[in-house]
Amino acid sequence: MMDSPFWVYLIGFVGMGVYGLRIIIQWYQSEKAHRVENPPSYWVLSSLGAMIIYIYGWLRKDATILFGESIGYYIYMWNISIMGLYKKVPRVFVVFQAVFPLIILTLIIKDMPTFRENFLSEAQMPLWLLIYGCAGQFIYEIRSVYQLVYSYRRQKSFLPTGHWVLAVVGSLMIISYGIIRHDWVLAIGQFSIVFSARNLILSLSQGKET
Repeated sequence: MMDSPFWVYLIGFVGMGVYGLRIIIQWYQSEKAHRVENPPSYWVLSSLGAMIIYIYGWLRKDATILFGESIGYYIYMWNISIMGLYKKVPRVFVVFQAVFPLIILTLIIKDMPTFRENFLSEAQMPLWLLIYGCAGQFIYEIRSVYQLVYSYRRQKSFLPTGHWVLAVVGSLMIISYGIIRHDWVLAIGQFSIVFSARNLILSLSQGKET
């Protein structure tokens, strides 16, 4: 498996730390309210964390990370928008946030031979592991698509039960993938599974959406 310099892992831990902070804040507010809360900070920190993890995925040369982040990235932006938060920040920031994944994509296309060699070669990433890693990321991130559809129909941002079910299942797969890949950023970064499981329990206890 590919090793990376310490500073690359540091970037990854910062990104995962931002992700972790979002759910800790969300969980704390939910515990106080005795129901699943959906604070704006959850989506702001999700978006910031995704940008950092995009950078980590590129430096780590891991296609599964880039794949996973791409699923939920613009859904985070949609939730921020429907909450009216973009009205409070400069327009240039919103534009930069929107084009950021396209910048990463441009770098990949510009150096496609290196991308194939480093991201997709059997030496760096066995095919079965690539598929398993992508499957874990897909299940984890598809929760955002589920959340988007559920919220869009109601024209308000929600965190439904299915969101947490997919989060728990996806986290378990990502943890095992990270251990196999020797990527402790991914493995340790999924400590949020504890809070996802707690949110699932709270959501089920509400007896509403399933």
